[in-house]
Amino acid sequence: MGRGSYALARVAVIVRAPAGWLAWAGLLSAGVGVLVPGLTGRRIGVLAGAALFLIVAGAVFAARRRRYEALARGASRAGRSVFLQDRAVTLRNWRRARRWWLLAAFLAAVGSSFAVPVAAGTALAGAAAGLWAKALWLGGVERRAGSLLWVRTEWAQASPAAKPVRGYLSTGLAAGDAAPGGGRRRAGRVPAGTAVSGAVEKRA
Repeated sequence: MGRGSYALARVAVIVRAPAGWLAWAGLLSAGVGVLVPGLTGRRIGVLAGAALFLIVAGAVFAARRRRYEALARGASRAGRSVFLQDRAVTLRNWRRARRWWLLAAFLAAVGSSFAVPVAAGTALAGAAAGLWAKALWLGGVERRAGSLLWVRTEWAQASPAAKPVRGYLSTGLAAGDAAPGGGRRRAGRVPAGTAVSGAVEKRA
């Protein structure tokens, strides 16, 4: 995995990073679609949207699952010199780097409502649902293994399961400020600098 200090981000947090934005963008664009008759009419648009929601959610949830599983099985214990990136920092960095793509997706969904109302918006919402489901699935993987999954930030610029990702690292379940699955940790976080199952938590 390499030596020296480097930053790690939670795999599940990266997976769910676009979900909230996609859900709101999908609901807003679908709401606009309800107000626009479109070329196909609202009824056809709503039916197409319902089908797209299920198809997109299932496809997003299933995408690269074998790759995630293989990386999780091969995860090695993080060293004491790593920096565990805060959940909020990971979310902010991911969204900031892709804000124009997210805006373009929203505008495209709104524009498509003039042809097929609602459909594109529900497709965005389906992508959000698929990502949330995948993050929850990863949370189950982490609980069963008794360890959290992390990835080096410079490897996961595109995706935590992309080709540049050489492997995951793991810490105990108490490390960091995100619970298994990438959600907010409800209990108090471990103080910075406290040894946590082979890794020392530090703010990235």
